[in-house]
Amino acid sequence: MKRILVCGSNGLLGQRLALMLGGGTEYEVLNTSHHRSFVYDHRLFDYTQLDLTRKSDVKSLISSFQPDVIMNAAGATNVDWCETHREEAWNVNVRGVEHLIEGARKVGARLIHVSTDYVFDGKSGSYAEEDKPNPINYYGKTKLAGENAVRISDIDHAIVRTVVVYGYGHQVKRNFALWVIDSLKAGTSIRCVDDQFSTPTYVGDLAAGILKIAELEKSGLFHIGGSERISRYDFAMRIAEHFGLDASPIARIKSSELKQNAARPMDTTFVILKAEIELGLKPSNVEQGLTLLQREIQTAGKN
Repeated sequence: MKRILVCGSNGLLGQRLALMLGGGTEYEVLNTSHHRSFVYDHRLFDYTQLDLTRKSDVKSLISSFQPDVIMNAAGATNVDWCETHREEAWNVNVRGVEHLIEGARKVGARLIHVSTDYVFDGKSGSYAEEDKPNPINYYGKTKLAGENAVRISDIDHAIVRTVVVYGYGHQVKRNFALWVIDSLKAGTSIRCVDDQFSTPTYVGDLAAGILKIAELEKSGLFHIGGSERISRYDFAMRIAEHFGLDASPIARIKSSELKQNAARPMDTTFVILKAEIELGLKPSNVEQGLTLLQREIQTAGKN
């Protein structure tokens, strides 16, 4: 029986990994995050609090649990917050990763580390795994530094980059799709840029890809994203249409009008051919992903 340590279990991706791993008997799973309690405590999943920035705590937990695989879905992901809280962002996104690397090395564990499209400058789009990163904000720089720490380490590892992840979770930070849905339901005006393009990723596809990497014992770098290129504005309009919501509160703007703390790359669409071939992954397009999201929201409303 393989032992899997999941970090960041209270986040959107971490929750999905916990649910997918918790349904089987072939794995012994320990879920962790920096929160005191787990959103799925009622399901009797194994959970313990773990702050990745505390080196001794990470070392102690990994030493006692002895995982075969560590899945790192933790991180500081608020792009503007990272720009103005650089030391804290570095502690989580780089030092936290270094602590996991050290722990993994001691017990011979594989590390599957989740990274981001924001390691690219967004000038060309259609990024494949071999394209050269060039982050233009501090969040992207910390994530690239975390990647590099994993890459140059002597442990067995895989790095998974993903882009604009959306889906339903309990008490999660609102991802783009949930923000649009909640705002339109409340009749709140929102501004969406039409000059930033990505391949939005349904969280279930991302989690499935990570599980495939673990199951097939794949190493190296993988891009996992959705199968459709779309702007933020058009994505918002498709969300409104799919959920039968009034789209009139959605204002179409340019990125320059937002005046955000951190610069944003304009086109971070992914080439996902490697994941499709090596992992057998068939990621959702926007319509398919929104259908799955709608089903999850409806199911949650009945519970």
